[in-house]
Amino acid sequence: MHVIKNTFRFSFLMLTLLLLSSLDAHAQGVNGKSDFWNNVRFGGGLGLGFGNNTFNLAVSPTALYEASNSFATGVGLNLNYSKFGDDKLLAYGASFINLYSPAPWIQFSGEYEQWRVNLTQNFSGTELKDDYWYPALFMGVGYRQGNVTVGLRFDVLYDDSRSLYADPLMPFFRVYF
Repeated sequence: MHVIKNTFRFSFLMLTLLLLSSLDAHAQGVNGKSDFWNNVRFGGGLGLGFGNNTFNLAVSPTALYEASNSFATGVGLNLNYSKFGDDKLLAYGASFINLYSPAPWIQFSGEYEQWRVNLTQNFSGTELKDDYWYPALFMGVGYRQGNVTVGLRFDVLYDDSRSLYADPLMPFFRVYF
């Protein structure tokens, strides 16, 4: 319960910061209209995997607000479905991301993900279910060229017995339009 409480506090704080930055980040344009939507970028991830009696689908759309040439913040939704033989995993949640580029070619990132995990495993005909919340907090660095960034990120909250990810260190590829 303690982890869930802290997760919701962190989520509320990030959403509040996102809303405040969107209100104060840019002055209104010459014609008196806000240029908020001109600074919103969309991107995300899509994964599909097949194998010998396995299947995996991952979808994670993201909306990003560019507050300046150096700073962006955004939110995303996450969905992951996997089937390995008789075992199934359904995970869904939300994410918050902040990007900082001190130079046009480098990007630092902080990304918080909160997952609801529903795991069903079969052992010798016995079905075991495990439903839990799992947080991930990634710190990353990448090489940026225009709207594309390639780099590495590290989950500082990684728990090898509960994580959705095989390793705390993982490469990433980001594109925002």
